[in-house]
Amino acid sequence: MVAPVLAAGPRHAVDVRFRLERPLDLARTLGPVRRGRGDPCLHVAGTDAVRAARTPEGPATTWVRHEGDELRVRAWGPGARWAADQVPDLVGEGRDPDELTALLATVDRPEVGLLRDLHRRHAGVRVPRTAAVVEALVPTILEQRVTSAGARRSHRSLVLAHGAPAPGPPEVAGRLRLPPTPARLARLPSWTFHHHEVERRRADTIRRVATRGRALDAAADLPLDDAYRRVRAIPGVGPWTAGGIGGVALGDPDAVVVGDLHLPHMVSWLLRRVPRSSDEEMLELLAPYRGQRGRVLRLVGLAGAGVPRFGPKRVNPRISRL
Repeated sequence: MVAPVLAAGPRHAVDVRFRLERPLDLARTLGPVRRGRGDPCLHVAGTDAVRAARTPEGPATTWVRHEGDELRVRAWGPGARWAADQVPDLVGEGRDPDELTALLATVDRPEVGLLRDLHRRHAGVRVPRTAAVVEALVPTILEQRVTSAGARRSHRSLVLAHGAPAPGPPEVAGRLRLPPTPARLARLPSWTFHHHEVERRRADTIRRVATRGRALDAAADLPLDDAYRRVRAIPGVGPWTAGGIGGVALGDPDAVVVGDLHLPHMVSWLLRRVPRSSDEEMLELLAPYRGQRGRVLRLVGLAGAGVPRFGPKRVNPRISRL
């Protein structure tokens, strides 16, 4: 399917070209991986993306450019070869979107026409897979019970304070940071997390994840059921958090987030024009799409249909001032 030609260069640089078999929307495919526009680990601009990550072989910075039916890739750092080889999986090249097309052809529901149209319009949106479980868990834990904006500020603050410079030339990696190592996170006291607007409950969960970092990252190579079982064995990591990393680290096209404040309402509003719903009703609506529910949820998000709002806007307290 993919026939890369590798040429090792100076400073651990690796150059790769991959031919794509299907359309790719690089920015939207990497949307779930990126933690907002201010993510210090991943920058995306049009058809270019630059990512700093810790691989099994060491730190790496990976630059990806989408050109027609090809991806141009260059990577730097001790983990450059691993990171470059992993790019097709990162952008979902091995996960077939035609599986959703085939499933939609078998479902007799009023919303199927809308989903088919959304699927056609967003044909280039794939299911990414970073294979970096801890890297995905930490910002997802930060999102527990707070607004997305607040969680992203905490993530950025933690990475800037406790991460490391990304490898590679300054013109590519200069504004990027590697995420903190699990060992670093495991040693941070709760009061340090407090400075990053993270209370003790989430801080303790992050430290538990960090102390099991090697076993958790190895879960990416397990069958999905076993991977989820290992992740959910960590106290503080429930269905919401596990579902949140499924479509990022594990490449699961069926990943479903339950326990979210907004997602059931979004699904209900788009699929049946009812503005309020519950997890149970959402799962019932998604049942015909089992196996591809993560893709359906992504289409719901891409549809951008605003749900009518009720009640006051949620505001997080400043934990560092408590």
